[in-house]
Amino acid sequence: MTAPDLETEEGRAAYRKELRQVALPLRWGGLALIILAALFCVAASRELLGLPAGAIVVGYGMLAAGWAMVIATTFLRTRHHRQRMAELEGATR
Repeated sequence: MTAPDLETEEGRAAYRKELRQVALPLRWGGLALIILAALFCVAASRELLGLPAGAIVVGYGMLAAGWAMVIATTFLRTRHHRQRMAELEGATR
């Protein structure tokens, strides 16, 4: 990869797009898991779909896993940004 060109508007837009793509499947997977967990918790709390009330603990576990995935993407994106800025720093010297 070449160092990002942050001097032009096109370069900054391309870099923003690059940052949005970092860990995208993990981010979407985490968000999907959060939504499914919320639906599962509602179904379990109302004992719908034959789920006992105790199954809500599984929903909370899914919710925690989904948030962990979303938070992990923040760390991955920050690490990517730090590495790219180090490339830029090295390219300007």
